Amino acid sequence: MNGISRRGLLKTGVAAGVLGLTGMPLRAQTRGGKLTAGLSGANTSDSWDGRTHSDLFMIASAQGAVFDSLTEVGADGSLKGELAESWEASADAKVWTFNLRQGVTFHNGKAFGADDVIASLQMHVAEGAKSAAEPIVSAISEMTKITDHQVQLTLESGNADLPYLLSDYHILMYPAGQIEEAIANGIGTGLYQVQSFDPGVRMVATRYPDHYKGDSAGFFDEIEYIAINDNTARTNALLTGQVDAINRIDFKTEALLRANPAVRIQELTGNQHYIFPMLTKVAPFDDVNVRRALKYGINRQEMVDKVLLGHGQVGNDSPIGPANQYYNADMEQLAYDPDKSSYYLKQAGLDSIDLDLSASSAAFEGAVDAALLYKNSAAAGGININVVQEPADGYWSNVWLKKPWCASYWSGRATEDWMFSTAYEAGAPWNDSQWDQARFQELLLSARAELDSNKRREQYYEMQQILRDDGGVILPMFANYVQALNNRIATPDTVGNLWQMDNGRMAERWSVA
Repeated sequence: MNGISRRGLLKTGVAAGVLGLTGMPLRAQTRGGKLTAGLSGANTSDSWDGRTHSDLFMIASAQGAVFDSLTEVGADGSLKGELAESWEASADAKVWTFNLRQGVTFHNGKAFGADDVIASLQMHVAEGAKSAAEPIVSAISEMTKITDHQVQLTLESGNADLPYLLSDYHILMYPAGQIEEAIANGIGTGLYQVQSFDPGVRMVATRYPDHYKGDSAGFFDEIEYIAINDNTARTNALLTGQVDAINRIDFKTEALLRANPAVRIQELTGNQHYIFPMLTKVAPFDDVNVRRALKYGINRQEMVDKVLLGHGQVGNDSPIGPANQYYNADMEQLAYDPDKSSYYLKQAGLDSIDLDLSASSAAFEGAVDAALLYKNSAAAGGININVVQEPADGYWSNVWLKKPWCASYWSGRATEDWMFSTAYEAGAPWNDSQWDQARFQELLLSARAELDSNKRREQYYEMQQILRDDGGVILPMFANYVQALNNRIATPDTVGNLWQMDNGRMAERWSVA
C-alpha cells in the first residue's frame, strides 16, 4: 500500500504503534445506540475459530468487533498497532520485536500478554490446523517471550511485510490455556462482548466497558449482525428499516436504492477481484495449453459491463490490483480471442473440450450470470462449458477447493507478498488452483526478503506476468465495493477499502448520526 515504504516500515514501528493507540482523526462521533447490519457470507458451520474465517460475516464479527489482532490496517491504508503497541526489526528484517499493549484484558477478565501471542500464533501451525494463515506463521522459525509484554519473532528469511501480515483477519489473539473456551464462547479483547451467537443466523454483542481503545473507537452500545445471504432479502431489509446497513448490493437494484432519500450508497475501489480458479493438479487443467485456451476464451470487458455494470475494471489474471504498490498497470492485457483459444486447444491435442463450471451467488453477486457469459464467449473457440448452479449454503465447504473449476472471489491484500503467500504459494491451504510453478515460487521467496524497492518491483512485475501466462486462475475483473446504509448511521470521512464494510470494522469506526 502507499504511505509507508518497506524501508520506512522498519524504522517507524514506534510511530505506527503510537498512531494505533490514539486512533486516526475522525469527525466527532456520537456514543450510544445500536447498529444492525444485514450481511452476506454467513454459514451454519461458522465459529469463533479465526483460522476458518473466509467471508464477511465472520470477519466483521470477529476481527471487526469481538477479537483483536497485533496490528491493523487503517481506513487510509496505513499500518497501525492494535495489541502490539510498537515494533522494530533487525536490519535484514529477519528478527522482529513487538512491544505489547499493557492493561488489556480478555472479556473473561484474563490479562493479555506475551503468552497469549505465542499460543495464538502456534494455533496456525498445529498439526491438522488447516489454517489459511499457515503460510504466514510457518515462516516464523522461533517465538520468544522476552517479558510479559514483549515477544520476539525470528523468521526463516527476512520479510519487511511481517507487521502487515500479522493484521490478517485469521490471526486473532486468544487467551493462552483457554483457547477452546474462547472459541466456544467468543472470548476476545475486542470492543464488543458476545451476548448471543447463532451460526449462520445472527450475532449480538455489546460494548465492552473500559476498553483500552477508550473513546476513540466502538461508538455503539450494541451491534447485531443478521445473516442475509440472499441479495433481494438483504435489499428489502434495508429498505424496510429492518437493518441499518448491507454489504454487496445487487447492481441491478442500485437505482432503486439511490432513489430512496433515506439510503446512501458507498462505492470504494480496492483490490477485490472475481475469479474462476482451476485445480491444476486435476486433468485437463494440469495442461498449461488448456489453461491458456480458457484465458483467451473469456470476454472480460463484457463481464465488467454486464455483471458489474461498470463498477470495476478488467482483470489480467493477476491478483495484484490498483491499490497495490507494485501493480503492473502496463502489462499487456489479455484480450478475448477465440482463434487463440482454438490454437491452444490444438496444442493440447484437442479440437474441442467439455468442462463443468460451478457457480453460485455465494461466490459473488452475478457469478452465475458471469459463468453463463463465459459459456457463450468460450464456445466460439471450441470450449463447451456446462454451468453448474450450486446452492449458496455450504458453497465454501462443498465446492470451493473441491470442485475442479468454480467461481470465487478475493478481497485482495494490502501487500503483494500477503496476497501471493495466502493464495499462490505452493502448498498454501487457500491456494485455490493448487498451482506450483518453479520460477514463481523462487521469486516469491526472493521478493519477500528484498528491501530494495526497485528490485522488488522488478520481481513482482515478473510474477504478475507469470500468473497471466501460466497461472491456474482466470481473473476477469476487479470489482468495486458497493454497500448501502441508512442515514441514521454516520461514517468517518475515510472508509477502508481493504475489505467490505470499512475493512469489516464498521462496529469500531461507525456511529449513530
